[in-house]
Parts: sequence; structure tokens; C-alpha cells
Amino acid sequence: MSARAISWNVNGLRAVHRHEIFLPFLKDESPDILCLQEIKSLEEQLPPELIQVDGYHAYFNSAERKGYSGVAIYTKQEPVDVVYGLGIPEFDAEGRVITAVYPTFTLMNIYYPNGQGSPERLDFKMRFCDAFLKVADGRVKDGQNLLVCGDVNTAHTEGDIARPKENSKTSGFLPTERAWMDEFLSHGYSDTLRMFDDTPGIYSYWDMKSRARDRDIGWRIDYFFVSDSFKANVTNATVLRDQLGSDHCPISIAFDT
Repeated sequence: MSARAISWNVNGLRAVHRHEIFLPFLKDESPDILCLQEIKSLEEQLPPELIQVDGYHAYFNSAERKGYSGVAIYTKQEPVDVVYGLGIPEFDAEGRVITAVYPTFTLMNIYYPNGQGSPERLDFKMRFCDAFLKVADGRVKDGQNLLVCGDVNTAHTEGDIARPKENSKTSGFLPTERAWMDEFLSHGYSDTLRMFDDTPGIYSYWDMKSRARDRDIGWRIDYFFVSDSFKANVTNATVLRDQLGSDHCPISIAFDT
């Protein structure tokens, strides 16, 4: 049986809904699973039509701080289990992880921290990444086929960013962040887009203040990863470049369950 999942940093779920983009997008694309990052809402702040969506089960993990971070999953098939967070209070307070367990695979939807604010936030980001990898490896060790998606807030290679030299000292493209991506993939995970398309210059994020999208001065910081055990099940991976509504565009994966 085939399935399709989409991941999208919406930069505010209420905002993209208010502009009459979100529900039409969900209806038109009709993914089996939709993972959102940066919903910036507590569940009780969302209107009923975003909580009760026909044909979908919806799960939300919000940050304790209002208007900040948060992730959500809309799924046609009810998961066997849903897990909120990594089990580490300092990270879980920011509502960055939600995991849906299905009979044949497990999906982790993650909004990784941005390290640009200060050295302390960069340290927080790297510790979060290490904690995530430990959890992911544990699930794979337990025999789970793992899909990981979300906004990683890191461009992996020079082909994933429009201006690599200018950003070589900017968090999101620091050597330490890129080295962590190398480390993660070396544990037996694949960047699904690169399984099908190794073309440089495919981006998923553009700075809004500088109108970077108009000039395609972007970063690829949104990913679907898959564990080696499930790699052969992946049949396609794409970036939905033309979808507006956020400073990120959605990314998509197709796979056999």
C-alpha cells in the first residue's frame, strides 16, 4: 500500500489559515500524513475547523510559551501510538517533537531549534540534535522503520544554500552543524530528496524581509530522512516550490507502507 506524507513549516498555523491557504492546501494535496512545524499556537487557541478536519486525526504539541514553536500531525490513519517530546523537560517545553507510531513504520515530526540567537541557543540546538539522535537510534535498534521530517534549521551542503561563503559563519550553515548532519546520516539514515535528485539549488526556505524568494536566494533546511531499513520503500521525494503561505515551502515523500 502506498502513502504520501508532506512536511511544512507554516510559520504560524492560524496565520496561514486566516489567509485561506491551509485548508484548501490540505484538501487539494490530500496527503495521508501532514506534518507541520512552527504552528505558534496552543491547541485551545485554534479554531474548531483546524482541530476537527474531516478525514483526519489531528495531534498537536505546543510550546509552553505562547506564539512560539510547536508541531502538529494530521493523519488519515489513526496511529497505534502518539508520543509527545523527547522525554527531556528543557527541550519538551518548546513543543518541538511529535512522534506517530504506525504498524509498519514510525514517523518523527521535528522542529529543530534555530541557533542564531546566541552562543547559548546554538549550544541548546546541538544538545537537542544529539538527544534526538539518541532517541532515533533507540527506535531503530528496537526494530522500527523510521521516517524523520521537519525543519532542521541546517543546510547540509554548499548545494543546499544559495550563498555558502557569505553564510559560513552563520548558524544554520556552521561547520559544527553540518558535521552533525554528517554524523546523523552516518548512523544509517538517508536524505530522501538526494535519493532522487542531486541537483544543487533546490531550496525550501527564503528570508521574507529581503524578498529572497523572488530572487531564489534560499536555503534547503527542510528534510525527510529515512532509516536504512525502510529506504527501499521510498518511491519519490519532492519540494513543493510553488506553494505560498509561509517563508518555507512544503516538502513531500511517497513510500510503500
